[in-house]
Amino acid sequence: MMRLHGGGWRGWVAGALVALLVSGCNLLPEVREETSGWSPERLYSSAHDAMLEGNYTRAIKLFETLEARYPYGRFAQQAILEGAFSNWRAQEPAAATAACDRFIRTFPNHPNVDYAYFLKGLVYFREDQGLFGYVYELDLAERDPKQMRESFAAFKELVARFPDSRYADDAKLRMRYLSNAMASTR
Repeated sequence: MMRLHGGGWRGWVAGALVALLVSGCNLLPEVREETSGWSPERLYSSAHDAMLEGNYTRAIKLFETLEARYPYGRFAQQAILEGAFSNWRAQEPAAATAACDRFIRTFPNHPNVDYAYFLKGLVYFREDQGLFGYVYELDLAERDPKQMRESFAAFKELVARFPDSRYADDAKLRMRYLSNAMASTR
């Protein structure tokens, strides 16, 4: 029986993790090949289902495929929003805010543009907390002030442009919270 000493077991664990990660890359088949004959409806439905199941990586790939193949189709707009949400949930805040900004810029009169502002505010609201921030709910006053200002600005724009939005009350509460947190850092 072999006995692992010192760093030996660490090396074995590290090797096992690397092997698992490398094999995991092959778990998701190439989306382009898998979806080559799919209609926009099927692409959207599959992406939406993956998002609801919490498989954000797959959802993102399918939403991106849908946008690339059918950029002017009726599902492309929703794909941008749901792709932004999926990126946020996959802890890809830069991609999430970029998608929100693209949606706002491209479809300023869309009925769901208020949600794009709200989601952008949420991304910045929670962006720099990291893994432990979600578990331990870190004090916002200890966060990067730039992120708090970006979050506040997105919520403020939402409330100013869409005062009757279903997201406006939540945005106002978050703005108040952010104001207090920013004031306490001074």
